[in-house]
Amino acid sequence: MAAQEDLIENLSPFELSLFLEKRLQSETGARENLLNAGRGNPNWTAPIPREAFFLLGQFATMETIGNEQSLTAGMIYPSQKRSERFLQFLEEKVGEGARFLERIWYSEATYFGLEKEAWLNAMLDYIIGDNYPDPVRCLTGCEEPIKAYLNHELFSGQSVPFDLFAVEGGTAGICYLFDTLMNNYLLKKGDRIALLLPTFAPYLEIPELPQYDFEVVKIQAKQTELEGKVAYQYSEAEIDKLKDSTIKAVFVVNPSNPTANAMCQSTIEQIKDIVQTVHPRLMILTDDVYGTFVPEFHSLFKELPYNTACIYSYSKYFGATGWRIGTIVTARENIFDQLINELAAEKQEKLEARYHSLNAQPKQMKFIDRLVADSRDVALNHAAGLSSVQQVMMTLFSLYALLDEGAAYKKEVMAICHTREQLLFRTLGLEEPFPSLNTAYYCELNFKDWTEKRYGKEFTTYLKKRWTMTKVLISLAEKEQLMLLKADAFGSDDWSVRVSLANLATNQYSEVGRRIIRLSERLKDEWIKNKNEPR
Repeated sequence: MAAQEDLIENLSPFELSLFLEKRLQSETGARENLLNAGRGNPNWTAPIPREAFFLLGQFATMETIGNEQSLTAGMIYPSQKRSERFLQFLEEKVGEGARFLERIWYSEATYFGLEKEAWLNAMLDYIIGDNYPDPVRCLTGCEEPIKAYLNHELFSGQSVPFDLFAVEGGTAGICYLFDTLMNNYLLKKGDRIALLLPTFAPYLEIPELPQYDFEVVKIQAKQTELEGKVAYQYSEAEIDKLKDSTIKAVFVVNPSNPTANAMCQSTIEQIKDIVQTVHPRLMILTDDVYGTFVPEFHSLFKELPYNTACIYSYSKYFGATGWRIGTIVTARENIFDQLINELAAEKQEKLEARYHSLNAQPKQMKFIDRLVADSRDVALNHAAGLSSVQQVMMTLFSLYALLDEGAAYKKEVMAICHTREQLLFRTLGLEEPFPSLNTAYYCELNFKDWTEKRYGKEFTTYLKKRWTMTKVLISLAEKEQLMLLKADAFGSDDWSVRVSLANLATNQYSEVGRRIIRLSERLKDEWIKNKNEPR
């Protein structure tokens, strides 16, 4: 029994969640009453760009059909009067998806990167999906709209030219970056890297894998106050750890997961100063997936484009986790290319051997093109790239966000998250976080600290002696049919849990709080009983 308990204690947060789900599946009443606030999958979607996607696909299919009696159709070729047919097709359709396509067609903004006719032909070809993605890094008709979106939402209109690689979501971006950094000797086994904590759990788990075995310097955010409100931020002393020139790279999730706070501007300025004056060779990898939930977000890529690679996923903001769509961004001129060019001759020779089949002068291959090649083990570079159909969806999401409707969508999504947070926090008696840096996509609850405020330090002593956070979560699932996620694997305190504010109905978040309170009352009653029993 003890051995099984140890195994359960050692499960990752996500594996523990799956274990508890399976345990509860056999209990009909528990399953029907279950509230899973551990999952990060949002329960909203963006319907207008999706409707536009399916309309575009319908029109594209019509354009390929020449003989209605045949079971096969043709491909998308340039065709006279196609734009007139397209606009007539939209005119006959009812719904916001058609109106959205009309608005982007008539928009004076030059987001397409192509003449309108050429862009339409390209998008129809992409959505039919009968050709390999070409170019493999990002399709020509998709790249400019995606760049415009990233500039608008994350980079505050910065003017540094950048390239992007369309990838299968943020998780693929993480894996590709780690691999290419290693393949190109920018990192090697045992190197020192820094992690800003808390962070998405895999960023802590990947460095421990045998092929990496990195020495990790942890830079820990702490709960603090900004203008009288709660916030999770980094102290100057913690950020100063980046002055250590033996640290090759720093990995950042900004806004953070699970504390859901964006980095404040003073911290960004401190990192900027360290890079510019002390550690100019520092590689920065920032994952900005939650940036679109902050009113005025500033990515590290905006402030330090030369040193930074940025990962962004569309999954959370647009309710598109099943689409698996995201990007990796690097500036045209960057530290990664610089460091590759400075490698010793022996390593340069090995890299030339690795990439020689792709480029007559492999040394001139940019880091982002190496990412593309490595994503298919180089030999399959010709078949690399995110599917053309997925890139169309990314493009329509991007264009939608750039219109007035996209601004209204942003307000609505942010309001959903913040309303849920308010309901939960009021039920639990917690202070609401500093608003301008808070995504309200998740929140972190330190169960020990919260119960200590309710019941006192003597109860905390009992809790630490008789319980663990894993046992509390198991009891919460079994007794209250509420699932939360352990946050210690994210670099948070052993007694912290992540509550997702994204995946339950808004009116259920008060109930989430009540179930947490009911379990804490059970633990308090058990403590009082044990305290009063004769010894």
